[in-house]
Amino acid sequence: MDVFEERREALEKYEFMMGKARGQLAVALDVLTDALVLVGQHGVYCHSARTPGRPAMDVELIAKGITDAKELLSSVMAELKQNGAAPSANAR
Repeated sequence: MDVFEERREALEKYEFMMGKARGQLAVALDVLTDALVLVGQHGVYCHSARTPGRPAMDVELIAKGITDAKELLSSVMAELKQNGAAPSANAR
């Protein structure tokens, strides 16, 4: 099942509220947030041997990558909103 089928309800909701492009970006942010939560939960149990109390390096890198991706997507959404981008009719 592809992401458009799997996330159909969320896509319809956000695309209706924000337009196609911004709606899809909003759903992407939700997906990244869910992934960040899972990584955070994993980090609770997977500690670094060198620095106890901190997540393992790979968990920290994954969390940083997801956080950075969310920040980039958020900036695109803000720019689209600032520029008054009308809801797009772009096809998937």
